[in-house]
Amino acid sequence: MGVRQAFGLFLSPVSTDLEIGRQAFGLAIALNNLMFGLAQPFIGAYADKHGAGRVVALSAVLYAVGLGLTTLIGDAVGLNLTLGALVGLALSGTTFVVVLGAVGRVVAPERRSLAFGVVTAGGSLGQFLVVPAASGLLDALGWHGAMLMLAAFCVTMVGLAVGVAGKPQAPAPSTATPASGSLKDALVQAAGSKSYWLLNAGFFVCGFHIAFVGTHLPAFLRDGGLDQNVGAWCLALIGLFNILGSWLWGAWGGKRSKKRLLSALYFSRAVAVVIFIAAPLSVASALLFAAVFGFLWLGTVPLTSGLVAQIWGARYLSTLYGIVFLSHQIGSFLGAWLGGLAFDATGSYLSIWLASIALGLFAAAVHWPIDERQAAPLPQPAAAE
Repeated sequence: MGVRQAFGLFLSPVSTDLEIGRQAFGLAIALNNLMFGLAQPFIGAYADKHGAGRVVALSAVLYAVGLGLTTLIGDAVGLNLTLGALVGLALSGTTFVVVLGAVGRVVAPERRSLAFGVVTAGGSLGQFLVVPAASGLLDALGWHGAMLMLAAFCVTMVGLAVGVAGKPQAPAPSTATPASGSLKDALVQAAGSKSYWLLNAGFFVCGFHIAFVGTHLPAFLRDGGLDQNVGAWCLALIGLFNILGSWLWGAWGGKRSKKRLLSALYFSRAVAVVIFIAAPLSVASALLFAAVFGFLWLGTVPLTSGLVAQIWGARYLSTLYGIVFLSHQIGSFLGAWLGGLAFDATGSYLSIWLASIALGLFAAAVHWPIDERQAAPLPQPAAAE
C-alpha cells in the first residue's frame, strides 16, 4: 500500500526525464488502476477458492519485476506497459480486496467492520512510512534508483503472505450470514440488487478522489510555489491520519448505519475540497487539508466492504467486493488521467477539483437509499442421495 501511494512523487521527475507531459504519466497511473480493477474480480474469485497466501506471494514478485522494468523504459509506451499494466496486475493480488476476504471469513459478523478498519489502517501505516522514504530516495538516488529500492521492498511481501495462507473454508450457515450457495447464485443475487449498484456508483467516486489527489497533489503544491518535500509530507500525513480514520470509521460501522456513515464521509470530502481550493495556498493549508482528507481517505473501505459482507455474506466477499472495487478503479483511472489531461490543456487543476466536489455530493446522495438488510439465503445444492 505504501509503495503504491508514492507513485505521485515520481510524476515530475519521470515526466521531465522522459520528456512526456503530465497527461502521459497520468495515463500510466490510470492504466495501472484500471488493470488493478479489471483483474480484481478474477483474483478475488481465485482467492475465495484457493486462499489468499499464494495470490499475495506471486503478486509481490510480479510487483517487484514491474517496478524494476520501469527503470529500463525510455518513453510513454514503455511506462504504460510497466508501471501501468504490469504493476497494476500485481497490485490486484496484494491489496485490500484479497486480504479483506480472508479476514472476513474468520471474524465474527458483528466485528467485521472494525477488523476491516484495522487492516485498512495497517496499509496506511505503510503509506506514512514509505512515502517520506521514497522522497528521500528520489533526492539521493534519482527516480531510477528510488524505483529499484521500492522494487526490492516489494519482495518482503512474499514472507508476509504466510499470514493469509491456507485454503478458505465455507462458513457454517447461521442467522448472521446468508447461507453459502454457489458463486453463480451469489453473483446473480447481487446483480439483481439496486443497493449493489449504488455501492458501485459510490465507490467509483472514492476511486476518482484517491487517484487524483494521490497522483497530482504533489505537483499541484509544487506549481503553487511550495517545496517538493511538502507534497511528500502531505501524502505521508494522509497515510498517518488515515490510520486513525480507517479504525474509527470501521468501529463506527460496527455500531451505526454504514450507508449513513458513507454519505457523511463523502459529503465531508466535498466540503474539505471546497475549503482547500478557496483558501490561499500555503504549507499550513496543504498540511491541514492532508490531515482532514487523510481522516476521510480510506474510511470507505471498511464501510463498503463491511456493507457487502453484511448484506450478501462473507463466503464470496473477495469476489463481490472485487466487482465493487472495479468501479473504484474505473474512477481511479479517470481521476489520474483526467487530472493530467486537464493540466496539459489548461495549465490548471481547477476543473478537476470542482469535479471532485460535485462527485462527493453525488456519492453522499446515492448511499442514502441503500437497503442494509441481509439478503435472502442463497439456494443450497441438493444433498446427494
